[in-house]
Order: sequence, then structure tokens, then C-alpha cells
Amino acid sequence: MSKDTPVTDATDNKPKPKKSVALSGVPAGNTALCTVGRTGNDLSYRGYDILDLAKDSEFEEVAHLLIHGHLPNRHELAAYKKKLKTLRNLPVNVLAVLEALPAHAHPMDVMRTASSVLGTLEPELNFGLQHEKTDRLPALFPAAMCYWYRFSHHGVRIDCTSDEDTLGGHFLALLHGKKPSDLHVKVMNVSLILYAEHEFNASTFTARVCASTLSDLYSCVTGAIGSLRGPLHGGANEAAMDMIEQWKSPEEAREAILGMLERKDKIMGFGHAIYKDSDPRNEVIKGWSKQLADEVGDKVLFAVSGAIDKTMWEQKKLFPNADFYHASAYHFMGIPTKLFTPIFVCSRVTGWASHVFEQRSNNRIIRPSAEYIGPEQRKVVPIAQR
Repeated sequence: MSKDTPVTDATDNKPKPKKSVALSGVPAGNTALCTVGRTGNDLSYRGYDILDLAKDSEFEEVAHLLIHGHLPNRHELAAYKKKLKTLRNLPVNVLAVLEALPAHAHPMDVMRTASSVLGTLEPELNFGLQHEKTDRLPALFPAAMCYWYRFSHHGVRIDCTSDEDTLGGHFLALLHGKKPSDLHVKVMNVSLILYAEHEFNASTFTARVCASTLSDLYSCVTGAIGSLRGPLHGGANEAAMDMIEQWKSPEEAREAILGMLERKDKIMGFGHAIYKDSDPRNEVIKGWSKQLADEVGDKVLFAVSGAIDKTMWEQKKLFPNADFYHASAYHFMGIPTKLFTPIFVCSRVTGWASHVFEQRSNNRIIRPSAEYIGPEQRKVVPIAQR
């Protein structure tokens, strides 16, 4: 059995945590926001199954669900989308900072910087402003990402607003400078929904620890972005894309993957610490990736992805997680690989902020203890005798 596969407890049929994941399976608090892997392969937001949400909802509905506590009706959704449209533009001082960042900057550093600078310009002066300040973040993060990218890479100062009705469509319009197709808007909406929340992972717990000190929202979000920047948490879809595009045929991909497995190389985009047999988000985005492949006439990338998928299951019983087919889906929509994880930020900020609210509502400072493994008590030797 692979070390990346959860072990099943025969007594209760629940997956045990992976030994390679520190503190996995250790309850660190209560949440009413999300369930992950309770039956092995499920994911829900506030009691709504992810498959139902991804099928018929828009991302703004899910953002409203997480941030404001319920799925909006038609009038509430229209009002919420109208509000978010008014919050998309960036302050001039943020634009100046983004223009100062070089093209070789890590895109997650750019997102972290934008969050931090905004916190100095539009501070959360009291917790009564938390919902207002949170709505601002998913509204403007697409512009922060795209303004830096288009200016640093192409020398273009873009308009940070658009007529697009959804945040997914808005992001694509800013990135490409043209109206996106209906299919691309739909896929972006689905993608943002799939990434919006995932219980107590590394970045979310970073946000909650920060919130437990009664720090401000921007500090919590900036810290969470820093955690997501790390390659063991974020970046799996980028690594998957770098791997997939090396190979020109399914046969070449299969041979290469077998070699990687024999060498025990890390293969990104497969397995999960919580899910037992499959990641429910994978089948959703896999289907959309196939539609996008058909749209652009792709005969290689999706087939290569499928060959890797099949080989990993045959050889290791490892399933693709949400990141694997996201790589090809984003690629088919013309999104540069380096922007894959910043898109994650645009979505997950809704989950992070919701956890901040929840932590504040019943707060105890999070201060774990540690097992000491250093030297025993000893005397200080005077410096002249050392």
C-alpha cells in the first residue's frame, strides 16, 4: 500500500490519517462550515453536497453561503453580485505597489503583498466590519493577479473592472482582454466552487490561529496565502501541468510514469490525506476538462492525463485529486501555469474568512504544547572557558 493512501480502520470503516501528515486526525476545534471525507469520499459546505453545488450553482452563491451563512434567493443573489461588481477595482496605491513587483516575483508573493497592502489602506477597524471587508477580497483578488501579470509581463495597464456578471468571467476577461466564452465562464465558476472550502487544512488553520489572537482579517488572510504558497499545500496543479506537458503521447506518459514509480519519484496530483477511494471534486473537473479539450481540438494533453490517471490506479491504487485535471482545464482556457495557485486564493478566501468568523464567535487562543527533545538541564560555562 502506498504511503499516500489512507489506512482503513476495520472496526469503524473510517479512513485513518496518513502517518506522513503531522496532526492529521487530531481534532483541533469545531466547525459548522464543511465536512471532508466523513464517509470516505464526500465533501459538503454547510450541509450541501459539493456535487450538487458544482452542478447548478454559481460561485457567488457559494461565497454567499460561506460568508453570509445561507444560499441566496434570486433577489439576494442579484443584489450580492451587484455589490461585488462595485468592489472589484483596486486602490491607486495598490496599483503602484503591483507595478513595482518584477515579472519574476512568485505570483503567491504578489497575492500576499496585495492582501497586506490593502489591509493598511482599508483596515478592519473592528470586527463589525468583517463581512464588509471579506466581500471586498474575492471581488478584487482577480484584478490584483491580472494587473500585476499583464503589467509585468506585457507592459499593459489594464482596467480592473469589467462588465462580466461573475467573478470567474471577470477574471478571464481581465487576463485575456476580451469577453470569455460561456463554456469558459461556466468552468471557472465550477472551479471556484470546488476550491472554496476544505475544512482544517494548513492554510485554513493558519487563518484560525491568527484569528484566535484577535488579529485583523487581512493578517489572517495574508498568513493563509503564505501557507498556501508552500509546495506541500498549494501548487500541485502547477506541478501536474509541468509534468503532463512533457509527454506527447499516452504511451510515452505511461512509460515515464512507470519509471517514476520505480524510482519512487513524487508524482503530484494523486492521493489525498482524507479521501479514501476518490476525490469528489475530481470527477467534476475531469468532465469539464474533457469538454474543453474537445472545444480546442486537443488530441494529446487530455489523453496523456488519462494515461497517467489509469497507470497510477493500476500500479498504486492512487486516484487523482482535485488538482490533477484542473491543470489541463486551466491550460485549455489559456491560463498561464504560474497563475494556477493564485486562482485558488480567489476562491479559498471565502472559506478562510468564514473560518475567521467562526473562530471569533467562540474564541480561545490556539496555543498547543510541544514535546521537548533537546538537552537536559545544564550549567552556563563562562565565556572565557568555552
